[in-house]
Amino acid sequence: MALTDTFVKNIKPGPGAAGQKHADGLGLYLNVKEAGKYWRMNYRFAGKQKTLALGVYPAVSLLKARQRRDKARELLADGIDPSTAKQEDKQAKADAAANTFEAVARDWLIKTKAKRAAITHLKVATWLEKDAFPFIGNMPISTIGPRDVLDKVVGKVEARGAIDTAHRLKQLCGQVFRYAVVTGLAERDVTTDLREALVTKTQKHHAAITEPKQVGDLMRSIFAYTGHPTTLAALKLTPLVFVRPGELRTMEWAELDLDAAEWRIPGSKMKMKTEHLVPLCTQAVALLRSVQPLTGHGRYVFPSLRTGERPMSENTINGAVRAMGYSKEVHTAHGFRATARTILDEVLGERVDLIEHQLAHTVKDANGRAYNRTAHLPARRVMMQTWADYLDKLRIGADVIQLRPAAK
Repeated sequence: MALTDTFVKNIKPGPGAAGQKHADGLGLYLNVKEAGKYWRMNYRFAGKQKTLALGVYPAVSLLKARQRRDKARELLADGIDPSTAKQEDKQAKADAAANTFEAVARDWLIKTKAKRAAITHLKVATWLEKDAFPFIGNMPISTIGPRDVLDKVVGKVEARGAIDTAHRLKQLCGQVFRYAVVTGLAERDVTTDLREALVTKTQKHHAAITEPKQVGDLMRSIFAYTGHPTTLAALKLTPLVFVRPGELRTMEWAELDLDAAEWRIPGSKMKMKTEHLVPLCTQAVALLRSVQPLTGHGRYVFPSLRTGERPMSENTINGAVRAMGYSKEVHTAHGFRATARTILDEVLGERVDLIEHQLAHTVKDANGRAYNRTAHLPARRVMMQTWADYLDKLRIGADVIQLRPAAK
């Protein structure tokens, strides 16, 4: 006779009932022990008698116990041992719990670190730690859906007006999910469902002054700046080398050969992961020699004002530009690259390929091969010195129109 809810509820576990087994049918029975009431199922698999645990009453009701029995019988009909299936399911849940979004993302960060410049890697890690980990970091990555990423991560960033960051964060989450797919921890990249979910980001260029007279005003403002000596030195050096701000602020003394007037930036710091050679003009060498007594004992040419063990903050140069009265809509630290690019080409008539080399952009030869770091070095040395001298002339207000453009 099948069990009833009333019988299962009323039978009391204890010394007198210990060891009693009450059958429900098709292998299912209630095993009453001193500690409680347990659902069990007897079955045969591969010629062996086996028992499957189906839960404890009242957490598992009679109805749920029957449903679990029926599911086990379906597995048996398909030639699957329910006990083995249960163990595998338990292990899969344990694996899922261990492989959270944060755990997978940190593994991805380690595996892909070599592909990014140090400053970029720090930014990527910071974005994830600030805007993703607190909200979906503890969730098993295999259980995260598109709405989780939208509502808990990128949507929050978009809501505070950081549209570009929201798009960048969605891209990063997608990279983590694709890594999880490759490593067998997720079925797919759920961020592909968010393609139209965010506000379209606007194309943004770094503001830059490119008119010679205004550049002269800017250079005079730089030389009149009264901030910290190392900040002033970095500010003066920026237009002379026109590298990316992250490359300048992490400049190390070990990368410099002042006697040879060269700065070799390792590939690990470069956007394109290729070592970059910067010929130093005489003004840059003199400037760096003046800084050497201040910071030459440490690693960084421009160390943090708080601790010499870290490079200058990424906001320092832009902060100085703002302090001189130039808004972010007028000129930025990154904008010095556009200043040099425009004037070297349109005013001084320098060869475009030399300019592109010096901007660390990929330049290819006639056979489609990228030039190496020393390509056209003598010509680039001349160009860099011409540029520095031109900036000096702009600063003192000399007649720069008479400068002879270099041959194309």
